[in-house]
Amino acid sequence: MTVTAHRRAEPGELIAYALPPGDVWLEILAAHASSGASLLPIDVRLSAREQRAVVERARPRLLVTLDDEVLFADPTRVDPDRAWVVVATSGVSGSPKLAELPRRALGSAVAGSLTALDLSAFDPWVACLSPAHMGGLLVLLRGALAGAPVDVHQRYDPDRLLAEARDGAHVALVPTMLRRLVASAQELSRLGVLLVGGSALDPSLRDAAARLGGRVVTTYGLTESCGGVVYDGIPFDGTDVRLSSIGEIELTGPTVMEGYRSDPVATAGAFTVDGWLKTGDLGKLDAEGRLSVHGRSGDAIRSGAEIVWPDEVEAALRSHPDVADVAVTGAPDREWGQRVVAWVVPVDRALPPTLDALREHCRERLARFKAPRELIFLDTLPRTVSGKLRRAAVPGRAAEERP
Repeated sequence: MTVTAHRRAEPGELIAYALPPGDVWLEILAAHASSGASLLPIDVRLSAREQRAVVERARPRLLVTLDDEVLFADPTRVDPDRAWVVVATSGVSGSPKLAELPRRALGSAVAGSLTALDLSAFDPWVACLSPAHMGGLLVLLRGALAGAPVDVHQRYDPDRLLAEARDGAHVALVPTMLRRLVASAQELSRLGVLLVGGSALDPSLRDAAARLGGRVVTTYGLTESCGGVVYDGIPFDGTDVRLSSIGEIELTGPTVMEGYRSDPVATAGAFTVDGWLKTGDLGKLDAEGRLSVHGRSGDAIRSGAEIVWPDEVEAALRSHPDVADVAVTGAPDREWGQRVVAWVVPVDRALPPTLDALREHCRERLARFKAPRELIFLDTLPRTVSGKLRRAAVPGRAAEERP
């Protein structure tokens, strides 16, 4: 693959790259670090329509694809001090926004991660996430900014990772990737840190990786915070976490974005009046300042006087041998206000689990009121290209089973 646009870019220009993962990204990032020009990575797994929507919102100077370089006549210039990299949010709850991330913020994210993990800047890494995913971009930046040796995989293959990774190589994954890795591995001790973020991690999956010798570290953060800035509940040095009056997690620190590109209304809505980033997630802080995350504020299910968090019910249901995938939502209920609904992709469509079996399975792991009261079967669940569940997009269907 020959790409030359980054060699001609200047500060104030935004160059969009719709390119698959590969070593060329290390060259692109290093060139932009030298020139000061800004870049926008576009996830090639998006549909053509979705990619076009990102480009139209960003209005770059140039779009680089595998086949072409498209020069635009009416680009919007960018302040390179405000937005060295522009990253589209995952769009779990709506259309993606474009977070403007300064180079100093991304540098702080890389440095903060190394400090939190007690790693050398020159430790090896494997990049197997999309460059348009914050976890994937940060691995590449460890090479472009810190000089770490980075092996780039064009697609995620757990067998290749296990066979080819350098001894002690660290890797950033999302939970679905870790699940595949655990299923493929006999042991994981040869790898370094398994940095897992993007969505909630089932405790049973973490335990399974640990039994194979894997060192799993969970991360919490957003695109708007340059990715994970809280590792295993502990914020990075310089990052502060607080809870609002309703328990919403708010962040401040050197990794927080400047705002959204060409969207002052969304930017204003993303911050508190005193400048803290509003995450939209609810959580709690213990006496030592360790953060635990319950989930998105809009996902909470209020059943009677109780609050049920979908993530923990999904974790319990996912451990059932007849469940391939699951989402949990709330549905209106005359008696309880809301009832817990499980949307299940069965392992065998011809022999799906029953509601009673799943409720009994949950009772062994959760309080009785958290068990689902309705079961709906699906062939697949809506997810983003990075594997996050799009809970709001779970299709409405008549229940196939009821208690």
